[in-house]
Amino acid sequence: MPGTAEAATATAGSVAAAEHGRRPRLRRVDGAIRRLRAIGAALPAGDGVAVFNRMYLTVTEAVRDRLTRPYFADPAAMAELDAVFAGRYLLAVDAVAAGHRPPACWRPLFELRAHPGVHPLQFALAGMNAHIQHDLPLAVVDTCRRLGCAPGRLAGDYRRINGLLAGVEADVREQLMPGPDVLERVEPLTHRVGAWSVDTARDAAWASARALWELRGSPCAASALAEALDASVGLLGRALLTPLGLTEECDRERDHECGQERGQECGQGSGRKHRPTRDRERTRDRNGAPGREPARNPAAGRLPGAGNRPAVGRERRGDQAQLECSGLPSA
Repeated sequence: MPGTAEAATATAGSVAAAEHGRRPRLRRVDGAIRRLRAIGAALPAGDGVAVFNRMYLTVTEAVRDRLTRPYFADPAAMAELDAVFAGRYLLAVDAVAAGHRPPACWRPLFELRAHPGVHPLQFALAGMNAHIQHDLPLAVVDTCRRLGCAPGRLAGDYRRINGLLAGVEADVREQLMPGPDVLERVEPLTHRVGAWSVDTARDAAWASARALWELRGSPCAASALAEALDASVGLLGRALLTPLGLTEECDRERDHECGQERGQECGQGSGRKHRPTRDRERTRDRNGAPGREPARNPAAGRLPGAGNRPAVGRERRGDQAQLECSGLPSA
């Protein structure tokens, strides 16, 4: 039948065209994956950027795997979005490497990447916050402009990635979250990371993308919105990276310093209190029962030649030791 043959030919042509358009985009995704691997290999494992980079590499590889399977309704469009999306993070990395300031949303992560009081899970979520809530809506708009389509074309596949990201985020939380034996001590961490959700972040990113798309005919308004989005996401990122405590090494060192000072109490570090030990000579009665302490010399504790002034030098030394134990600056 002529009609059937023509339809089959048209379908085959559409599939071939889609495959032809997808291949170069897949190569760009592969290039982004190579960059992510190189970045991870060059950074110390404990670096805050490295923590996020490992998680993002896992996500990008998972998306890349699904681009060649019957998973997305429009794999070519999603390959384009994935490449554009990754490019924004890589631009931030390149800016820092060149000595320039990255976008405001990325600054907290790059500035605090080596802070000893920030937990690795905070680094991972701060990177996700910057990349999803700021980079993703801009990447959606850029992708739609390149493809000549509205965001609605990407909506279905956008939601499909939500489930993929939720699984990765859950794995990251499970791997990085402290065990149940120390959860009581890291309660501030659980509260902070529990306030951030990848689903909520992606919903907000989609709303921002739609708003930016509607403002595409008003460049000044769109630019103002993008700038405000960058700043607000940066503020949230800085809150996510609030240092929550000292490292164990600092605690042990502080405990050691506190233990060296006799005559003062110090409850910092591990929570132990170092109390002065004083040998008391007690008189005993004939049955061995403890009696009263011997009477003190009223002149004891006075400096030679100081008249009636109390010997405050020892007290000041003790105060200085307590300041050092508490971590506060001394006068």
